[in-house]
Amino acid sequence: MAGVLLLCGVVLLLAAGGAIPPPEEAARMARFVLHGCDWGALATLSAQEGLRGHPFANIFSLSDGPPGPFGGSGVPYLYLTDMEISVQDLEINANASLTVSLAQTPYCKKHRYDPQNPLCAHIIFCGSIVKVNDSEADLAKKALFSRHPEMESWPKDHNWFFAKFNITNIWVLDYFGGLKIVTPEEYYSVKP
Repeated sequence: MAGVLLLCGVVLLLAAGGAIPPPEEAARMARFVLHGCDWGALATLSAQEGLRGHPFANIFSLSDGPPGPFGGSGVPYLYLTDMEISVQDLEINANASLTVSLAQTPYCKKHRYDPQNPLCAHIIFCGSIVKVNDSEADLAKKALFSRHPEMESWPKDHNWFFAKFNITNIWVLDYFGGLKIVTPEEYYSVKP
């Protein structure tokens, strides 16, 4: 049921009041895509035996705020445990990249865009993962649990914690002609 509600929220975001930004508004596109996504591919440098130093990508649920056209902060929040293999990588090297794509929303299927088609926009964030401080924990909790209510019932003995992706670089691919670079300042100064 929660999945159906979430899908309805994404459809409403894309259809009413959340029209996809034009290609010349790359910062707004980045905010729009992140806010429309519930998960992303997080790439770390592996610290695992046999993979040490190699790229390692894994899927993580995320949220920048409750669903809806005005709920996003632009900050990708995550709910993590030290038991997770990518989190173990991050403990050695907190640098990572995060990719989110409109391919996970109804938008690309509706327009028959392959996920690799630039018109099926995707955003690549580079930066690091940091634990949120106590003053930001309630915001992270609201952002994540509003989209991923199942998280509230995950085993307490896994020592879950709230973290955020600290963005240092942003690349937007939303049209033909190559990637667009957006600064974090440009990104945070616009609304999705």
